[in-house]
Amino acid sequence: MLATTAAGGRTRKPIYRHLYFWVLVSIAAGILVGILFPAQAAGLKWLADLFINLVKMVIAPTIFCTIVVGIAGLGNLAKAGGLALRTIMYFIVMTLIALVIGMIVVNILQPGVGLDMQPSAADLKAGADAQKKAAGTEGFTGFILHLVPESFVGAFTGGQLIQVLVLAVLVAVAIGMMGERGAKALQALDTVAKIMFGVIKIVMYAAPVGAFGGMAYTIGTNGAKVLTSLAFLMIAFYLTCVLFIILVLGGVAKLAGFNIFRFIRFIKDELLIVLGTSSSEAVLPRMLVKLEAAGAQKSVVGLTIPTGYSFNLDGTCIYLTMGALFIAQATGAHLPLWTQIGLLLFMLLSSKGAAGVTGAGLVTLAASLVAFQNVIPEASIGIALIAGIDRFMSEARALTNLIGNGVGTLVVARWQNALDREQLDRVLRDPSLVDMDELMKVENGVGEKKDKAESSS
Repeated sequence: MLATTAAGGRTRKPIYRHLYFWVLVSIAAGILVGILFPAQAAGLKWLADLFINLVKMVIAPTIFCTIVVGIAGLGNLAKAGGLALRTIMYFIVMTLIALVIGMIVVNILQPGVGLDMQPSAADLKAGADAQKKAAGTEGFTGFILHLVPESFVGAFTGGQLIQVLVLAVLVAVAIGMMGERGAKALQALDTVAKIMFGVIKIVMYAAPVGAFGGMAYTIGTNGAKVLTSLAFLMIAFYLTCVLFIILVLGGVAKLAGFNIFRFIRFIKDELLIVLGTSSSEAVLPRMLVKLEAAGAQKSVVGLTIPTGYSFNLDGTCIYLTMGALFIAQATGAHLPLWTQIGLLLFMLLSSKGAAGVTGAGLVTLAASLVAFQNVIPEASIGIALIAGIDRFMSEARALTNLIGNGVGTLVVARWQNALDREQLDRVLRDPSLVDMDELMKVENGVGEKKDKAESSS
């Protein structure tokens, strides 16, 4: 919602009242503290962890309620099934493209060839920890079993978003089959969702603190080493992510009728929060609200965004192929084309369900290499090398994942004829039409967000 003058004109909020301003200030302050006081900055990670935990605390109930209300609100299970099928199809195609692009770039640039580096003791420990976590993976059967929580409550306490998604779909289908009898349950869940959005609005005031702590810790811990160690791989990875966003996502967005650069400007607040915290989960609730306000129907947003956080991790897929092939190059392992294709197809599965939190990419990479340890015998050394810069690569992964999921939601909405293209064009041309402070208020409710944004235009 916009503030208006007595004459009916529009006035903009001062810059210091925008969340992105304080996040930028906090990121700059974190970098400065990390450079000047590295020892003290290394102990500030708890600030970022605190903020992320506050957000994660309300993510599961928010996503559960949003998905149930969205799917059950369709009133047609066949329509919901078609939406889910199209969403999964789109995500599989996009993640496969991301994997292929990562493979092509790392084969052309070959950042690991001739690398003679010895990982530090801390990096070796991080690599060993990642392999230990990855050792519990059980391939395809493990992935399928992991979709289902051991108990109803376990889906919320285990921190696994994909399990919440599965449970929400089952509950939505059950409520939909009840007809009018399920209306009261649906209304109750919608009320809970409104409360959760109110909690999220309060929590977001701590975003600058989380960004400050995360950036200070990163700079203070890694120091000047980050500027030199494995710089070629980092640069190649960032450039690949940028090319994927501009060329692939930009092309898809153009086909769907909107401009990728305007969309990035539209979600700049969320991107800055992700940059400071290295976690795309930190802005998941805000993306739900923002994309609905941009013209996408609530049912599409409620299903597509949470699904994308497990099935459409474009940045993570680029990281997996580039990281795996870099390790093969750095350790002298020769991988024929067919072996690389086999590794790519395995990663197409292993990337699904990866959490959108810091460090999950390294564990997923380790899990993939464990499955191919017969052709990459020195994978543990390579994982240790990448562990030293994983935090900085995590930021690029999270940013790319967020943009990819946002674009995917709008594309699926267009595919479903569930996108108000005029509303989308208005908010992309002038992002100030969407006032997140107003939209996140408890009294506005989830179902009124789109109307609020439209009336402000």
